[in-house]
Amino acid sequence: MNRRIVFMGTPEFAVKSLDAIVSAGYDVVAVVTVPDKPSGRGLKVNISPVKEYALQHNLPVLQPEKLRDPEFQESLKSYNADLFVVVAFRMLPQSVWSMPPLGTFNLHASLLPQYRGAAPINWAIINGETETGVTTFLLNEKIDEGKILLQKKTPITENDNAESLHDRLAEMGSHLVVETLDKLFAGTITPTIQDSDSNIKPAPKIFKQDCAINWNRPGKEIHNFIRGLSPYPAATATMTNEKGETISMKIFDTEFEKNTEKIAIGTIFSDQKKELKIAVSDGFIKILSLQMSGKRKISTDEFLRGYNVKYWKLTV
Repeated sequence: MNRRIVFMGTPEFAVKSLDAIVSAGYDVVAVVTVPDKPSGRGLKVNISPVKEYALQHNLPVLQPEKLRDPEFQESLKSYNADLFVVVAFRMLPQSVWSMPPLGTFNLHASLLPQYRGAAPINWAIINGETETGVTTFLLNEKIDEGKILLQKKTPITENDNAESLHDRLAEMGSHLVVETLDKLFAGTITPTIQDSDSNIKPAPKIFKQDCAINWNRPGKEIHNFIRGLSPYPAATATMTNEKGETISMKIFDTEFEKNTEKIAIGTIFSDQKKELKIAVSDGFIKILSLQMSGKRKISTDEFLRGYNVKYWKLTV
């Protein structure tokens, strides 16, 4: 029996799952993604990674401005899909997620009910978790609170940042999506209600103003904050140079060195060759790579060849 799927998604994270569904032989009758948007100085029209994949594989694409638009919903209904699959898309109205006979399921990059929200990968690292994973769950009227279908776990290593964990979870998630499809169509999944534990940690969207490093925090927390935002949106720091000019930078890679000496928080240490580190309450944050405002990402030794930080001061 031909299984008809409508896939909904936008970023690169979702492409892995779409490709896995297509490769598994399921009939993707349509793809729903965001409208094209002009961006950059030349206002070049950019299409989403999901649309790019869909066009390459001759899959019909729908790009509604509003998901409640009756014309879009009629078009969606005309595909007679058995099931909708959502990966990194927008919140759907009930009139959409309840449309197919088998409902709609979503892939989420955490072990639900933990880290419901827009930035589960970032927050798991920021909070120092040692384990996370992916979850498929049925959509309902609440965000990330539907019945769980399947889950798969993975450790978060000391060397992981948001990028490496994103890539691993995208790959894991693609396999879990296909496994979920197989079992749903075979009738071998029993959806389970999510726990309503008071200790559930949220994963709200991260905005630019949330990225400033709080240098008064313990060193390990600062290190986790930086790697949890690396490479995007990136943790930020502000310094003043010897001329009193404000210097803003993004910090991507760090190491934490414990130290019991009492040194003023924010003190900058450098050998002006390869080492640049900032004193924190319990040690040092050693900066390995950074990006000055308006410049490209560079290593610390490359940065120190161009700047003398002897009289620089960190804004704490």
